[in-house]
Amino acid sequence: MISQKEFSRRRRQLMRMMGKHSIAILPAAQEQIRNRDVEYPFRQDSDFQYLTGFSEPDAIAVIIPGRPHGEYLLFCRERDPVMETWTGRRAGTRGAVEDYHADDAFPVSDVDEILPGLLESCGRVFYTMGSCPEFDRRITDWVRQLRAGARSGSRAPDEFIALDHLLHDMRLYKSRSEIRVMRTAAKTACRAHRRAMQICRPGLHEFEIEAELLHEFRRVNMVPAYTSIVGGGENGCILHYTDNNAPLQDGDLLLIDAGAEYDCYASDVTRTFPVNGTFSPAQKALYEVVLAAQTAAIRQVKPGNHWNAPHLAAVRALTRGLVKLGILKGRPADLVKNEAYRRFYMHRTGHWLGMDVHDVGDYKVGGEWRVLEPGMMLTVEPGVYIPAGSRGVARKWWDIGIRIEDDVLVTKDGSEVLSDCVPKTVSDIEALME
Repeated sequence: MISQKEFSRRRRQLMRMMGKHSIAILPAAQEQIRNRDVEYPFRQDSDFQYLTGFSEPDAIAVIIPGRPHGEYLLFCRERDPVMETWTGRRAGTRGAVEDYHADDAFPVSDVDEILPGLLESCGRVFYTMGSCPEFDRRITDWVRQLRAGARSGSRAPDEFIALDHLLHDMRLYKSRSEIRVMRTAAKTACRAHRRAMQICRPGLHEFEIEAELLHEFRRVNMVPAYTSIVGGGENGCILHYTDNNAPLQDGDLLLIDAGAEYDCYASDVTRTFPVNGTFSPAQKALYEVVLAAQTAAIRQVKPGNHWNAPHLAAVRALTRGLVKLGILKGRPADLVKNEAYRRFYMHRTGHWLGMDVHDVGDYKVGGEWRVLEPGMMLTVEPGVYIPAGSRGVARKWWDIGIRIEDDVLVTKDGSEVLSDCVPKTVSDIEALME
């Protein structure tokens, strides 16, 4: 778990970047209605969680560097015995200070009376505009209120700056605590994938396999980091397939893309394996092409290489493999240049990973691919997808969808694969399923 000391350290780091005479305002996530009187399980906004560790809705964090009466203020719901009987315990303003280390806390119902006065003393406002339109309007109203009182001496802020620009660069570099949490999430995902391999057999349904994944997550108090993809046969060729309701057929492959979330940090792991436990010759040949591409890509994850280096390595390996199998025809170098591989491999080889499964952070800086540095976390996930009816492709390759994905940390000396405890070679998968 991330400690309150780390949340405090993050706020201090942000305040150093903001400078004095500035204010940062972050609203918490709001509860969302699923249908009628039923709400979705609440999940805190990642930026708000990153700075506060406060897991309740209807809250606002305010950070004011150098403010004598407290630099970190939290507006939150008050304790209410009646409501807490129905919907659970609240920290209240006292808990916000004692348990979450706010310098001061106020009822969120008082924010309209208090926040304009805090804004008045600051020349710059750090706020992420556009992510919450309703709160955008409240910010605008507070500033308009200050400008309307200019003749009475009120002073509105002069400058608005995108808070996410600072925060998302901070989030890109993982601390030791964050790495420890993400390693735990990855290990849980690995156990879930191993369980799926061991229980899988023809005649089961995709949702039965999904239930096994969920069992592994919930038994250690984790939740899915995203809706699990459990696609058998032709469904494995649908990149974001989530129906998960089809029967599993003998002779098909099963593609599972599933990760666990722990303390608001995601893992993201994909494995593809035969429903009956044994790869056919065609499945094995194509699988080993994808595995070779992933191996080549992971080798490129190291400090000093740019973000696109793993993708280029994967594309080259995939293209060579597809030419060797007769699925692509031509010189590999020309096919790479012309992006002929995109017919069967249409996505990137990875993305940043952290509090969001597709985590924040720029991929380019100044128009150039970002250079990898220690502490960055990314996925490496090449794939090949050949749906039925693919023109010019032999039938033995039809309805084969393969993706292999791991969570990879950039280290001082190279990289560490956090999700390496689930099999991915043909022999290891078949041995586990046997």
